[in-house]
Amino acid sequence: MRYGTRAMLDLANFYGRGPVLLRDIAKRQEISIKYLDRILSTLKAAGLVKALRGAKGGYELNRNPSKITLAQIVKALDGRTELVECVGNRDYCKRINFCIMNDIWSQLSNAIEAMLDSKTLEDLVNSDKNKRNLADSMYFI
Repeated sequence: MRYGTRAMLDLANFYGRGPVLLRDIAKRQEISIKYLDRILSTLKAAGLVKALRGAKGGYELNRNPSKITLAQIVKALDGRTELVECVGNRDYCKRINFCIMNDIWSQLSNAIEAMLDSKTLEDLVNSDKNKRNLADSMYFI
């Protein structure tokens, strides 16, 4: 999930400028090309990125960064946002009807999903730029 979100942020930073080479993403994000290829294949299957072949090929987002949420990325890569299996699958545990921890895990999972749904790649691009500008303007003695 960490590497997938970093790769998506990288693609979002180049949105609208054409396809980005796999090796360039891998180098900037310090991810092995082989692993990144698997991640991007998963994201492609989920409809979040597209791959373009040929001399000017590479990867790019399938839609505007403002239309892709962190929740969509996490679900594409991990299949779910729930913390524990019993939250998303009530048949997973026979204790579900009287387990107080299921209530806690459900509330926490709902809060995480709400936060991930509220953040788009565009939000991350803007935060990333602000954070880099702040770091560049810091003066150390």
